[in-house]
Amino acid sequence: MFKDITIGQYYPENSIMHRLDPRVKLFGVVVYVAAVFIINNLIGFIFLTAAIATLIALSKVPLKHILKGLRFVWFLVILAVFFNLFFSDGTIIWRWWIFRMSYEGIYRAVFFALRLIYVIVGASLLTYTTTPTTLTNGLEKVFKPLDVIHFPGHEIAMMMSIALRFIPILTEEINKITKAQLARGADFDTGGIILKAKGMIPIMVPLFVSAFRRATELATAMEARCYAGGTNRTKMFPLKYETRDKVAYILLFVYLLVTIGLRILMEHFLTWGAI
Repeated sequence: MFKDITIGQYYPENSIMHRLDPRVKLFGVVVYVAAVFIINNLIGFIFLTAAIATLIALSKVPLKHILKGLRFVWFLVILAVFFNLFFSDGTIIWRWWIFRMSYEGIYRAVFFALRLIYVIVGASLLTYTTTPTTLTNGLEKVFKPLDVIHFPGHEIAMMMSIALRFIPILTEEINKITKAQLARGADFDTGGIILKAKGMIPIMVPLFVSAFRRATELATAMEARCYAGGTNRTKMFPLKYETRDKVAYILLFVYLLVTIGLRILMEHFLTWGAI
């Protein structure tokens, strides 16, 4: 399961998505997530699917690589669908013991699952097409106006970058520890849930030890290089908006307006139909 974690990994490619300014992509993620929760009808999701499919095609990231990253969150999707499907109030169509199924519950379960999947795919596309260093620079630029209130923008951007960088490293560490324990005769597949949970202890303990060791080494390396935060720091490649970035901003605004318009139009259509 752990080998399927692709969130936080950078996929090197020479595409227009990779060349976009990180500030544009950060704004795009905000617009995209907002659009996912604004949409509440099938037509909106069809429009959203076309948009995310276009972005995936432009990024040149293989679709199987993106779908592989979804395997790790299927449990969360199934759990969310279960609670929305069998514990939602509304027009009851089936009931047994404490479980009940309603039309409203089916609607919520389907749309909640779709929203969760689309959010993960869209957010992951940011890390697939942006290196951690570039993402840090973009976040720092976004937080720059908050310097007047002494907001630690650079420190927060650095922490987020380090966290993203550690995800694939820890994933690889988990795979190594698992193979080492299997070579020693460990069994992670047999037994019930309790036995499987106990079987994770030989993996999690060395993982935490390794994570703390890497964090200590990183802190020591930063201190040895006299790292002092973002004060008066210069960039080898300063961020600069290109024509493609300005066009991307315009397209994002248009996309958001169209999404809002689709929701308003569908709500009015349903209201007129009810009348």
